Amino acid sequence: MAATTPSQLVFFLFFYLVTCHSHIVNGVGINYGTLGNNLPSPKKVAQLLQSTLFDKIKIYDSNPEILEAFSNTGIDLIVAVENNHVANISSGTSAADQWLAGRVVPFIPATSIVAIAVGNEYLTTDPDHLDPNDLVRAMQNLHDALSARGLDRKIKVTTPHSMAVLASSFPPSASTFATTLIPSMTSIVGFLADTGSPFMINAYPYFAYRDNPGTVSIAYALLGNASGVHDTKGYTYNNMLDAQIDAVRSAIVALGFGNRTVEITVSESGWPSKGDSGDTAATPENAKTYNSRLIERAQSSKGTPMKPKDNIEIFVFALFNENKKTGDATERNFGIFNGDGSKVYDVDLSCEFCSNGGTMGFGEKMTSAVKGPSVWCVAKPHADEKVLQVVLDFCCGPGGVDCREIYENGGCFAPEKLHAHASFAMNAYYQMHGRNYWNCDFKGTGLVTFSDPSYGTCRYSQQ
Repeated sequence: MAATTPSQLVFFLFFYLVTCHSHIVNGVGINYGTLGNNLPSPKKVAQLLQSTLFDKIKIYDSNPEILEAFSNTGIDLIVAVENNHVANISSGTSAADQWLAGRVVPFIPATSIVAIAVGNEYLTTDPDHLDPNDLVRAMQNLHDALSARGLDRKIKVTTPHSMAVLASSFPPSASTFATTLIPSMTSIVGFLADTGSPFMINAYPYFAYRDNPGTVSIAYALLGNASGVHDTKGYTYNNMLDAQIDAVRSAIVALGFGNRTVEITVSESGWPSKGDSGDTAATPENAKTYNSRLIERAQSSKGTPMKPKDNIEIFVFALFNENKKTGDATERNFGIFNGDGSKVYDVDLSCEFCSNGGTMGFGEKMTSAVKGPSVWCVAKPHADEKVLQVVLDFCCGPGGVDCREIYENGGCFAPEKLHAHASFAMNAYYQMHGRNYWNCDFKGTGLVTFSDPSYGTCRYSQQ
């Protein structure tokens, strides 16, 4: 049998990189609101999240301090156009491009902005004063502006909806959008299908249970009803969230998009740990149960009864209790964390593949990184170690990297951690091949950074 050539070996290694992704745990997103006077700085929030399993955040504006704080962290961001700015952006592509130029462009690629949420529950928040046509036009204008800058494949445009956009949500198979919203929803879903953007829904079984405790089972609302609830078309639902997702799916199909691909993202879902007097559902125990199961659901590759093979991206609501939010007590108590970084209740957020070993807290990180015009390639903080091992073997083998510095007695041997060794090798490969962005992809495990990752006696090469 003929010997394997170097080029064949490269192919086999990268084929393995592709196929080994089948076992990777899905990422989990979280909503980061800032309506509080006791919250930590965005820099400390970024440090906290790097030590958790959350690898995506959604914010409710385009706060430059937050965007700067999350640069070079490997955490993806969804930024937002506030409801009161939608009308302006709907006026034309130039207005949309001006917004992009001021709010997004200065922070990329160091900050990984992957989507823009145009408004929040725009169609149901204030229908007497917000024009639904403005929403559709603003989304299209932003997409056109992104396309003109060559950013439309990296940054998607969408809008989050409340469950109130549905005429009814049960049975899921018979669900449709509210009659008055059908023209707007037809335009929005068509746009999402054309651009490959997700349909975002804010889904809260908590509210359904709180308002109908006599007809909704607490176990069903808390994502754990083993007995199941039956749909008229034969589907069985073991939790309300899946039923809500499929209700949205049915409404999309009812619009005539059954033969188009429109992924569904749960842009908000959570459970409060405290409510007003008499609210027996809002307890720390129920919040822990729901959010623990929600995180487990987000990490799995399970779909829903209607689409069992469709992965559902989920963003937990919320990161912090926000003491300046208006409304009833629950609005201020959806957070997993208090402002001082302590947990409101005990929920496992440990990250197996975090570079700092999963230690959580708001302590400042020590670093020797310095800003400069150079650029480096390192491993993402949440990269799967099995993938990183294959990357390391490739770089130090057929990739042609001189890896003696990460061998024992080498200047970069310590710390003896796979993440550190892979980062050194990935950067060397990246620099060797001209610092093209595709040379730092490594099947999604690489991250381009503008901060020098060198430390102590370990020096990362530059072009």
